[in-house]
Amino acid sequence: MAIGIFDSGLGGLTVMDAVRTRLPDVPFVYLADSANAPYGVRTADDIYDLTCKAVQRLFDAGCDLVILACNTASAAALRRMQESWVPQDKRVLGVFVPMIEALTERQWGDNSPPREVAVQHVALFATPATVASRAFQRELAFRAIGVDVEAQACGGVVDAIEDGDMILADALVRSHVDALKRKMPQPQAAILGCTHYPLMQAEFQDALGADVSVYSQANLVGESLADYLERHPDKIGTGEAAYLTTGDPVRVSQRATQFLRRQITFEAA
Repeated sequence: MAIGIFDSGLGGLTVMDAVRTRLPDVPFVYLADSANAPYGVRTADDIYDLTCKAVQRLFDAGCDLVILACNTASAAALRRMQESWVPQDKRVLGVFVPMIEALTERQWGDNSPPREVAVQHVALFATPATVASRAFQRELAFRAIGVDVEAQACGGVVDAIEDGDMILADALVRSHVDALKRKMPQPQAAILGCTHYPLMQAEFQDALGADVSVYSQANLVGESLADYLERHPDKIGTGEAAYLTTGDPVRVSQRATQFLRRQITFEAA
């Protein structure tokens, strides 16, 4: 039995680590579409096609449930996939909703009408494609009213992280935070709307200031998945744990090991 976790690159490993810690007895199959990363600068149709292909690979590996641990895919492809592509016996879930539920202090699965919340000024840092989709604002509107969201497209950050150039990534983070603050000088909270960004969480926090609450997705997704599986135990599926990539397995394994500071070995997808 296994659950699939998909990302365009290695950022989803932050989610993978968190869900493995939360659900140690559940095997996971991780798929990185490294050959086509990053997704954040692609068109919505291109993202949709690539995401469907990757998710099908995970279905073929025995996963009945797949988590899109990629905000860009969640923003640009998930709703369309759920409406017209995902088979009835499978499920594909994204990473936006757990974050928004935490931000708005709602319980997992709370579907009550939107209401006013304490946080009213929110900074969203995400890829250009995620920002262009306005998916975060759409999902937030289902749960909260009166929240001002200022989005900052963080071009280049994912590429720098994937290349292991953390000095460049740090410089880009600070540049994007400065740009955001020119539009929203005093955000109350900041959303790291890309699963690569937790690797730079300290840099985001430092640039934003200690008084800004920074929300990262990994642990939130882990809790949400645990709750989902309690309600849908049949979706654990079949298959064995694995790390798969469409890119060069040796290079991807080296980079993943560097990110997580433990040995990670990828195989060709």
